[in-house]
Amino acid sequence: MAMNTWIEIFATFAGLIYIMLLIRENIICWPFGIAGSLLSIYLFIDGKLYSEAFLYSYYVLMGAWGWVRWSRRNSMMDNPIVRYAPPTHVLIVLLSSLGAVALGAFFSNFTDAQRPYIDAFTTAFSFAATYMEVKKVLETWIYWIVLNLASIWLYMDRSLDIYAGLICVYAVVSVWGLIQWTRAYRQQSFS
Repeated sequence: MAMNTWIEIFATFAGLIYIMLLIRENIICWPFGIAGSLLSIYLFIDGKLYSEAFLYSYYVLMGAWGWVRWSRRNSMMDNPIVRYAPPTHVLIVLLSSLGAVALGAFFSNFTDAQRPYIDAFTTAFSFAATYMEVKKVLETWIYWIVLNLASIWLYMDRSLDIYAGLICVYAVVSVWGLIQWTRAYRQQSFS
């Protein structure tokens, strides 16, 4: 089996553990997310998906921040799931859209990137969704459901079939995450 295939398998395994632990609000999710992201960076550079490589570099940094933030908040018994008001989501969508257009234009004009605009779309919105994930914003799961569906095609197009399979699982698991975090949010609201 080729080296890239092994890297993709290990990154996929780490990603699956990460999302399952994230849904359970288990702080150990962060090291698995960091490890899977580090492995993914190489694969995306090799596949000429530079926005994705940039995104996964961001995931590494956000994973470190998430780990620290959740550690501090958990020690203070103050790490609830929160919700953002609709105007905040309008702003997030607007800023992410502008970021996607700018990133897509950059990679389209200055690199040999493949599918630069869809890659930039998933990247820009993933920045926002990841930030909301660290902050434990309930609606992050809605963003992930949409992003995962778009990413399935992108990864299949670049022959990253194992990742495409992973993202199919992520799409389903994101629905479960939305359900679980909604339950937890309602329970903490009644406490």
